[in-house]
Amino acid sequence: MGDQVLGVAMNGVTGRMGYRQHLTRSILAIREAGGVPLPDGTRVVPEPILVGRSADKLRTIAARHDIPRWSTDLDSVLSDDSVSVYFDAQITSAREDAVRAAIAAGKHVYAEKPIAATVGAALELAKLARAAGVRNGVVQDKIFLPGLLKLRRLVRSGYFGRVLSVRGEFGYWVFEGDWQDGQRPSWNYRAEDGGGIVLDMFPHWHYVLEHIFGPVRAVTARAVTHIPRRWDENGDAYDATADDAAYGIFELDGGIVAQINSSWCVRVDRGELVEFQVDGTEGSAVAGLRHCRVQHRSTTPRAVWDPDAGRAEPYRDQWEPVPDNEEFDNGFRAQWELFLRHVCGGTPFPHDFLSGARGLQLAEAGLRSSRTGSRVELEEVTLA
Repeated sequence: MGDQVLGVAMNGVTGRMGYRQHLTRSILAIREAGGVPLPDGTRVVPEPILVGRSADKLRTIAARHDIPRWSTDLDSVLSDDSVSVYFDAQITSAREDAVRAAIAAGKHVYAEKPIAATVGAALELAKLARAAGVRNGVVQDKIFLPGLLKLRRLVRSGYFGRVLSVRGEFGYWVFEGDWQDGQRPSWNYRAEDGGGIVLDMFPHWHYVLEHIFGPVRAVTARAVTHIPRRWDENGDAYDATADDAAYGIFELDGGIVAQINSSWCVRVDRGELVEFQVDGTEGSAVAGLRHCRVQHRSTTPRAVWDPDAGRAEPYRDQWEPVPDNEEFDNGFRAQWELFLRHVCGGTPFPHDFLSGARGLQLAEAGLRSSRTGSRVELEEVTLA
């Protein structure tokens, strides 16, 4: 049995994330490396077919990377028997209909999160995919980052003893767009277009917490719009109707309490754009995108409150780095390889549409908590 070529329709690669992470650093990198090895010893080589609304942008990208096929007609691409997988990195509000069409066409589907605008819609997509017999997955790239892989290694080794708490800080200052262009598309700040940091980031925090520490059972959150006026890509002012910061408390199995701040209105004073501190009875760790450092119970310094001391202790120098001990690939590429194996070899893939629905459930619960000022418990999400 020889190697196989797998047609992958990629919708949304004219955007920054779709182009950089999914097309060039994942699919094209995998293709250049000769494909993904399968359990039977053969390899699967993905062949991208670009899909989008702008013919000029698609033509330019295709020429730049020697991609022979592109189209602005999604229906014609989905009707092509040589296309086995549909990938979606479009604006959130356009994703659900396209994913639904891909499932109806019998394509395996891999999509950015959130896969839909509501938990109900996400569950419906999961049920449709199950009924159609197509494999499905949602991007959950953060747990493939070196820093979080090291953190998961520590948890599995029992390093922390009993985990007590998780504290996360994420964010950076996104320019308003008047005197400097914003680093994120303007739709991110319009609720009517599917924007908002809760809808964007709470699904991330859900799978990070779920896969590393355990299920999330309840949330208390406050979502706010700190910057009410921004300027779009054309320089036109608009009202920001979506939340740009969120402050959440998440209750996990085992009595673990996680506190995570998410903000596009914060200036960075930390080692990386996101950091998580985990404290346990036997030790602690601080993990970012790439790095992780630890402090064991036996080497914990005796901290004493002394506001009159002339010089602060070098607290950050008292931690030890966690070694790599392995080579880490790009997180998006690593998950793409798992999904392609799942499509071709049937290997398990936990990051499916149902997992994506659970992330959406946390986002909806967080927004409800913010509106009502209450703690919201999460019910079990199933396809029954």
